[in-house]
Amino acid sequence: MAWSLVCPANRGIGFYLTRHLLQNTTIPVVATTRKDTNGVKKSILADLKDVDGDRLTVLEVDVTDESTISRAAEKAESLFPPSSHHLRLAFSIPGILYPEKSPAQLNQQEIQHTFAVNTIGPLLLTKHFSSFLPPKRLDLSSQTPSSTSSSLPPHALWLNMSARVGSTSDNVLGGWYSYRASKAAVNSATKTFDWYLKTRCGANAMAVAYHPGTVKTGLSREYWGGVKEGKLFSPEFAVERMWEVVRGKGVDARGRCWDWKGEEILP
Repeated sequence: MAWSLVCPANRGIGFYLTRHLLQNTTIPVVATTRKDTNGVKKSILADLKDVDGDRLTVLEVDVTDESTISRAAEKAESLFPPSSHHLRLAFSIPGILYPEKSPAQLNQQEIQHTFAVNTIGPLLLTKHFSSFLPPKRLDLSSQTPSSTSSSLPPHALWLNMSARVGSTSDNVLGGWYSYRASKAAVNSATKTFDWYLKTRCGANAMAVAYHPGTVKTGLSREYWGGVKEGKLFSPEFAVERMWEVVRGKGVDARGRCWDWKGEEILP
């Protein structure tokens, strides 16, 4: 049986992505939040019609605390034993932004926090959850419900949230030192992780990085006014585009960073 992971899912893109998966697939979803798991589950399920709430499990994870990631992985393993289940979709999307405009604004604690959330957190998620991805010997169709097979990619997918500003070649404005560096590191980590998956999983799994555009979430709130008309996306639209892009990419797209239009962002 296939299952999916969204970390975190208490707000923004992760919240609406979890709702989208519940509405558009039939596989179980493991969502995470730092606190109030019951409240987050209730919010995610609110007003969803014809969705079995038992498909949703909300676990406590703080990506800056490895022990919470480890415990969540242990719980996921008990719910979905690898002998009969595989992780089909994993969305690793934690993010935080300190918008330094000059070197004088760099703060050691903020830099460390940025990397802890944006880069180290996703790395630790791969450490504890990548073993649930399907090995190359597995016939994926044997663990995919026929009722949902058409809505899923034919392979497992691990998505790390990146950003266009993580591209060194695309850096034409400067600024945002720690955020840019942390997302460039995410792109590098994604490529490295995908090499591992290519060896372990073959064509059964791939990793990609993804840029959703500027989305109307708390992360980007203070920059909404400077976004060109039509380029500030609602979380719902961002999720729809993400879903279409990842479903449309074959394993030949592995290890690279893609944007909401389905176009590659070069390193």
